[in-house]
Order: sequence, then C-alpha cells, then structure tokens
Amino acid sequence: MDKLHRNERMSAMLKMLTDSPNRIITLSHFCELFGAAKSTMSEDIDLLREVTKTFGLGELETVTGAAGGVRYRASVSPEERLRCIQGVCETLSGPERVLPGGFLYYNDILSDPELATRMGRILATAYFDVEADFVLTMETKGIPVALMTARELGIPLVIARHALRAYEGSAVNINYVSGSSGSIQTMSLARRSVKEGTRALIIDDFLKGGGTARGMVDLMREFNVTVVGMAFVMETTSPERKRVSDHRALMTLDITGTGEDAVATVRPAAWLAGAAK
Repeated sequence: MDKLHRNERMSAMLKMLTDSPNRIITLSHFCELFGAAKSTMSEDIDLLREVTKTFGLGELETVTGAAGGVRYRASVSPEERLRCIQGVCETLSGPERVLPGGFLYYNDILSDPELATRMGRILATAYFDVEADFVLTMETKGIPVALMTARELGIPLVIARHALRAYEGSAVNINYVSGSSGSIQTMSLARRSVKEGTRALIIDDFLKGGGTARGMVDLMREFNVTVVGMAFVMETTSPERKRVSDHRALMTLDITGTGEDAVATVRPAAWLAGAAK
C-alpha cells in the first residue's frame, strides 16, 4: 500500500471504529495496517477524539493494558435523546393510531431503520456501564430496537420465542402469565443461546403489566444468568404497578376514552426529560 496522507488515514480509522462500536481495536492493528508508528497513531486518535466530541458524533475512549487500544461509543447527549423521542411521541399521539381494544399502532416506528438505530443508541448510552454480555428480547416486535442496541454495545442479540424451533436444538421452556391478557403463555430459549454465569440486558418493545418481562427474568434464572438491566420502547401508565422493577422506557402511553373517542397521549419518559434539564 502506498503511504497515506493523514486525512486519508484518519478517515479510514474513523470508519473502522464506527463500524465496530464498543469494540476495542488495538493500536498495533492500526500500525500494521497503515505502516505508521504508535506515536503517530496516538496523535491521529487524539485528533479524532476532538472531532467526534466537537460535533457530537460520539466518543473515542482509550483503553489501557495488555489488550488495550481504542473504541468508539455512539453516545447521545441528553438534549438529543429528548429531541428524538419527542418527535416520535408527536407522531404517535392523537386518535388516528388507536386500534380497537385500546391498542396503539406503532409497528412502522419500530421497523423504521433510522428510528430503530436512534433508539438503540439512546438505550445503549444508558447501559454502557452495566457490562452486559448479550441483549435478550422476545419475538417479534422488539427485535429491531434490541438489535440496534446490541450493535451499539458490541454484544450479541438473543431472541426468546413462544415455541421451540427444531433447528435450534434442545431448549428451556417456561410458562408465564401475560401482563396484558392474563393468559398462560410459553417462552422458549435454546440451551446453546447463552452461557451460564453471563450477564443479560433485556430490551423489548412494550411494557404493560410486565408479565412477559417477568417471564424473561425467570427464563434467565433457569440459565443462571444475571439480568443487569431492563428497557422498553414504551410502557403504559396503567397499571401503575408492574411485575418488574428497576426498568426504563423511552416513552409512556396513556389512552383515554373508548371506541371512536379514544385518544393516545405519548410522552417522553421522565428520566429522559430530567436528564435534559
């Protein structure tokens, strides 16, 4: 490879770091790739750190030690978090999205790649410090945001299912009480999906009574896995008491009225509004 100019080298470095968020890339790797000294790489990283900080593009963190290097974290400022979620809330509020039975239609929000990425970054920013080994979600609507959160954290996504798939091998099955319908349902997870003694971050799309979330916590107990956090895209204001605690949601939902007079009011969660003050 011909010798690169500094701006070319730095552009390539930033691309590689942002393509592998929260994963450490050693200085030796960059030195071998670009044929440059460690002192030169350190100077380049210092410049990139200033650029990302100045323009709010995330953070570059230097990790010391034998396996040290540099990693990129796509952190989101409190003001940007609130601004993003407020925009989603405005889209979801009103009578147009209320479905028969008091449900809210927001599948288009969950499956929008740009919004799913933004929400994943917001949740990842809130849970960088818990040091989770994987993200756990329940099929199917929570998968996009859970996947984006896992990507920003640099860890795998594990999906619990309602029924065993033959191609997944042997599985652990548990019964749980659905928080929305009160019915008994089944949750299944392949034995090879997670390792005993690891740490799980639960990410899902919706929290009402908390039955499904409680089921995921109980499922992790069967694997001897510690749940280090729980977060949801949206939770309802009623019932006020859930079957899980110590959780976060990006938005809260309150549906007033019935039938054609039903209106949805969606607001940013209190922790987002408080952090932005």
